[in-house]
Amino acid sequence: MSSAIEAKKVVVEEIADKLKASVSTIVVDYRGLSVAQLTELRKQLREAGVEFKVYKNSMTRRAAEVAGLSGLNDALTGPNAIAFSTEDVVAPAKILNDFAKKNEALELKAGVIEGTIATVEEVQALAELPSREGLLSMLLSVLQAPIRNLALAAKAVADQKEEQGA
Repeated sequence: MSSAIEAKKVVVEEIADKLKASVSTIVVDYRGLSVAQLTELRKQLREAGVEFKVYKNSMTRRAAEVAGLSGLNDALTGPNAIAFSTEDVVAPAKILNDFAKKNEALELKAGVIEGTIATVEEVQALAELPSREGLLSMLLSVLQAPIRNLALAAKAVADQKEEQGA
């Protein structure tokens, strides 16, 4: 009997460690997805470096309390799967949100973004953000605009002087 309790404690500690180490954690209800759909979802998440696991709700609740995220317990009803990302904040939200749009059976329930409990709406808003590369390209174009305008103005002045001299 005590070995079963010890095994459960190990699982609770594992979940709590993942909750603490993750920059982004998303809880989803996967009822109604076929095996093929779940396999495809797991593949997409794995390619993005996101861990996708199914744990018992009772153990996840205990782990959430240990990690100081007891507000997550409201979402832990029914069959749930949890996506943990230790590197990219946006990746799990983007992948799961896009997959939920294509497959109505997948339901986003809640999330933890950098240690803060997030609602479904906040997770969806995070998913709508452009990728890191997209944001960097936007920043680069904003930084290049003044230089480009200066170059165009200098060329216009040079062209005007050339016309006056001709």
